[in-house]
Amino acid sequence: MRLSLALAAALVSVPPPLFADEDVLSAIAASGASVVILGEVHDNPHHHRLQVEALDVLDPTAIVFEMLTPDEVTLVTPDLAADPSALAAALDWDNSGWPDFAFYAPLLAYGTSVPIYGAEVTREDAQRAFAEGAAAAFGTGAERFGLDRPLPEDEQAAREADQMAAHCDALPEEILPGFVAAQRLRDAVLSETALRALDETGGPVAVITGNGHARTDRGVPALIALAAPGVTVLSLGQIEDADGADQASLPYDLVTSAPPPEDRPDPCAAFR
Repeated sequence: MRLSLALAAALVSVPPPLFADEDVLSAIAASGASVVILGEVHDNPHHHRLQVEALDVLDPTAIVFEMLTPDEVTLVTPDLAADPSALAAALDWDNSGWPDFAFYAPLLAYGTSVPIYGAEVTREDAQRAFAEGAAAAFGTGAERFGLDRPLPEDEQAAREADQMAAHCDALPEEILPGFVAAQRLRDAVLSETALRALDETGGPVAVITGNGHARTDRGVPALIALAAPGVTVLSLGQIEDADGADQASLPYDLVTSAPPPEDRPDPCAAFR
């Protein structure tokens, strides 16, 4: 079952409304969760530093990365994991679409001693989900993660609204269901990979992923609860500039905040 926000908060003395970094680390260390999801805003360096500290206190038996496909993860050998420049070149990171490799190198360095699993959905599979639905793209076992069933109308509408906002209100409305289907596929692949890693290594398993997939209401925690109700999950959401945020309204077990990077380009510039 998923650890509740109340249970996570009870593990430490929490100053409202957000957890301090040291309280997040204490909660992770004390949780006993089988799967710990470490959310991020992909280009926020503070989020990645906290992820490294979380791995140190968690001592996972495996780490799942949203940023690597199953084929790419075979390149993360102990030798290459110890050599960031060589690993970045082997992964062709500069053409991957992900932020600066320096953000992820300290996390991937754990591949020198811990199995690394890849859960990135390929462009082809995402396109298939867009066109044919998440279940068709996922294949065997789709029903385990609820992909064979349509979302309730209100949830579908909420997810489409989120996709529109995430794309700067620049998408034609008729293609929003395809974006939701692709997101459901990504959640399911991350969930299946985390459960496989748990089965193969015993856990705890850490998952490095964006905040959207870390959501307890619709992301990986919700799908693991559906597919494997006995598995305990703890989810960390790392947000930005959230002084005064109502933690109880945020869909994570633990929430912390950091300033956004000062040199971030306008994400909506390309749409304009």
